[in-house]
Amino acid sequence: MFNYQEAFSRNIGWVTQQEQEQLRQSKVAIGGLGGVGGDHAIVCARLGIGSFHISDLDHYDIANFNRQAGACMATVGRAKAEVMEETLRGINPDAQIKNFTSGVTDDNLEDFLDGVDVYIDSLDIFALEIRRKVFRRCYEKGIPAITAAPMGMGTSMLVFRPGGMSFDDYFHIQDPQPGDSQQRKDEIFRDNIIRFVIGVSPSLQQRHYLVERSSVNFLRKKVPSTCMGISLAAGVLCTNVLKLLLQRGDVIYAPRGLHFDAYRNKLIKTWRPGGNRNPLQKFMFRTLKRLVSHD
Repeated sequence: MFNYQEAFSRNIGWVTQQEQEQLRQSKVAIGGLGGVGGDHAIVCARLGIGSFHISDLDHYDIANFNRQAGACMATVGRAKAEVMEETLRGINPDAQIKNFTSGVTDDNLEDFLDGVDVYIDSLDIFALEIRRKVFRRCYEKGIPAITAAPMGMGTSMLVFRPGGMSFDDYFHIQDPQPGDSQQRKDEIFRDNIIRFVIGVSPSLQQRHYLVERSSVNFLRKKVPSTCMGISLAAGVLCTNVLKLLLQRGDVIYAPRGLHFDAYRNKLIKTWRPGGNRNPLQKFMFRTLKRLVSHD
């Protein structure tokens, strides 16, 4: 028979019995269950977090095998949301799980964030529009929102808190204008992906060991990823989820962030007042744009 206290007893020491009960009573929303999202969800479940809102609209395929927690021959063709719900229930049968199998949309956003203590961003890197809406609504509702992206063989993290710098102010995403040509819209889309990448990863450490530049093509929605980056992202993000839920330990909030790269043996703490309007970010924008100029 499942016993919550026994299942998560090895957490005690790093958290108190009372704090473990706080985790049991906490609810997180996880947008996206692919690369980082699957790992985030599993780590949160093993922390003993008791309630989840999860979402994904994709299915597993063989191209997911190098990095996604739920991807294997037995799950090819199955819905990621379905597989990950089974996985979470296998870890904690008592968990309360609400599954948004059609992804996060304008229609279900309020329901997705209802009663949530922390929002965990793991939407596809190219899903900028719905990401902006989720972060904006979190800010309005007073929900801390956190993103940690796999960057090469490392991870970079940003946390947005209510009353602090907002996602929109930090990333400075641009919108197409009426009458823009398709070519211009494509250019804006690519530039916005670059703004997101340099915003999450201001130091761009991963650029130093990218050996196949053709593997990055933002217009074709193609980027490389490693399982090491994803595992590191889950460790960094979920540690900060724990700190946010238990309200202990220092949390670095935007416009500050951190980037640990295991390949380069470097931890860089970043500070970008003004976000992507910062002169350093404008330089990084030009740098990354040259790097992926084959687009």
